[in-house]
Amino acid sequence: MIGLIISLLVVATRSSVPLILASVGEVVTEKAGIVNIGIEGFMLLAGVVAAVVDYATGSPLLGLLAGAGVGFILGLIHGAASAKLKANQIVLGIGINILAFGIGVAVLNHVWGNPGQSAPLPTIPPIRIDGYFTTPMFLAAIAIALAAHYIMTRTTLGLEISACGEDPHSAEALGVKVETLQTLVTAVAGILHGLAGAYLVVDYIGQFTRDITAGRGFIALAIVVLSNWNTILALAASYLLGLAEATALNLQAILGVPALSDLLNTLPYIAALVAITIYGVKARAPAWLGRPYIKE
Repeated sequence: MIGLIISLLVVATRSSVPLILASVGEVVTEKAGIVNIGIEGFMLLAGVVAAVVDYATGSPLLGLLAGAGVGFILGLIHGAASAKLKANQIVLGIGINILAFGIGVAVLNHVWGNPGQSAPLPTIPPIRIDGYFTTPMFLAAIAIALAAHYIMTRTTLGLEISACGEDPHSAEALGVKVETLQTLVTAVAGILHGLAGAYLVVDYIGQFTRDITAGRGFIALAIVVLSNWNTILALAASYLLGLAEATALNLQAILGVPALSDLLNTLPYIAALVAITIYGVKARAPAWLGRPYIKE
């Protein structure tokens, strides 16, 4: 029994990585006043590019970096359109999600001749800790979450980012270039979204499928609310929801009943809904979240 529990805890380190990266990135973005509901699309586009690069070069690391680059470009576009062009942030996110799904299927058809999935790809080697195998990306995700927490709570930059989401007019009066900072923050957060999508392909799953994200981008949005826009709490919530996913996978393997697979796959989503129902009502979003800042 103890061995099973430890195994679940270790598997959760792998399943929680994309949630940690995506939710931490979104916490920082929303603290700056920009909402990005296109995380799912960011992850899909980064994932398909990572798959193509990994397939062409045989290097999962290059695939991971390519995915991060895609996330940066998408974040820069989303940030500039939201902050400087005053575009509707919700519509932007929906558009990215729709576009990403179509591009993913098109690339699968063109490169692998299969609209559903790619060929198996080289993956990042795991690390061994006391007889158990996990991914080095889990350690990287923890480091990123801790670094983001330090920046947001202990530095002038963090205060300026928070000011953009709370009262951009006052921030501008104090010398903060609100539109530029919002754009850059969204672009940097896009790197984390891109890493999350690429990780699924070159580490966790080992191939690209048309539905590889499986709603993880939306779960990340739920984690942001659940964590009350706190990166450390987002890290903890991501791990717990990763544990729910690991539990569902283990139950499928143990029970071996195909009819229960779809039901068990809903465990992370049920856990997220229950958590938000209980704790989300106490959350307080940044005052200027999703609202275009127009200089007076």
